[in-house]
Amino acid sequence: MPLPDDPHDPDTTRLVHLVEELLLERNRVSADFFPRESRRLATACQAMAERFLRGGRLLAFGRGQSATDAQHVSVELVHPVIVGKRALPALDLSLSPGGWIDTLVRPDDMVMGFGPPQGDAEAEEILRSAQRKGAMTFSLPGHEGDYAVAAPSADPYIHQELIEILYHTLWETVHVFFEHRERGHEVGASAFLYPFLGQEKQDTHSVIAEAAASIEMKARDDETLRETIASGQAEGIVATAVAIRERVRAGGTILVFGNGGSATDANDFALDCSVPLKGYPPVPAISLALEPANLSAVANDIGPEAMFLRQLIAQARPAPASDIALGISTSGGSANVIAALGEARKRGLLTVALLGYDGGEIVRRGLADHTLVVSCDYIPRIQEVQASIYHVLLDVLGELRHGDKN
Repeated sequence: MPLPDDPHDPDTTRLVHLVEELLLERNRVSADFFPRESRRLATACQAMAERFLRGGRLLAFGRGQSATDAQHVSVELVHPVIVGKRALPALDLSLSPGGWIDTLVRPDDMVMGFGPPQGDAEAEEILRSAQRKGAMTFSLPGHEGDYAVAAPSADPYIHQELIEILYHTLWETVHVFFEHRERGHEVGASAFLYPFLGQEKQDTHSVIAEAAASIEMKARDDETLRETIASGQAEGIVATAVAIRERVRAGGTILVFGNGGSATDANDFALDCSVPLKGYPPVPAISLALEPANLSAVANDIGPEAMFLRQLIAQARPAPASDIALGISTSGGSANVIAALGEARKRGLLTVALLGYDGGEIVRRGLADHTLVVSCDYIPRIQEVQASIYHVLLDVLGELRHGDKN
């Protein structure tokens, strides 16, 4: 299979069209899914807010790639990205969900199980056990539970992306109901997101309707961003996949890293590479964000800016088997991502950055050979579309790797 490095090469054109179609397919699924789910989801958020007010916790779990969703929803509740929002108790119990949930669950808790499109029978049994103890249960996907949803797509990447949007809008909406219930009229930092919550207390039915409309609006925002990526960065995604493929063919490994929600995306990306969900040849990849002992040791003894740098120094290999450093940052300004990418460039690694806003310091300093930027200033929407980008990147890389085998 020829290397598609010529923009006029027929295979390059085919791959660019593939990227555009994959991104737009997500929009078609989203446009069908969220209008159907929005009101039911808003009602579930109201019930969650009541449980949090009574001292309940969110206990999340999943297996394989689905565990990264449990990590993601947990960090978003404990460390919310909306300025001024309080920390809400959440735990990722994916290492041993059955035992932990059986031991920890209380009647006011909420238990959220993540799985692949075909579902997970073990997860559903754990959720049934939690429900018997009084917990509110979320089956994502599943057929049983207080909130159970059918998989929005049989494609595991699209399924996971839309479930991510679902739980992002869930925690955003929980904060609104939480404040509405607790303060009655003062909405604080939520005002710019939910203008319908004014100075006078709303009735519950009105708030649910408006929250549902807001959920649909957020999904449409993602759809607009994907359209922009499809029209403006499809060639960049293909070029990035080609460059990664060449390093992998030479024996390279992808080293991926990020903070917070971006750390969970790094973990998901590395798993999708090494344990493919769609029949593609595996790609060697490790997430530097999946090493809590190393991260805490470096952060404690040196400083958080060296968390990925120190690991990269230990792990990265120079030419000829040159590795790939892939940094994920919604701001483009994360100090530890900048430090790692800078060191990777010195060592001759291929550098890739998945960014938000305008690309930040990473773009301004030219620290990445390939940059893919979601031009948005709101972190949940950035992360949701970044997930679409790296999954589509993996689809293109998989196509190229299949060609290598033929």
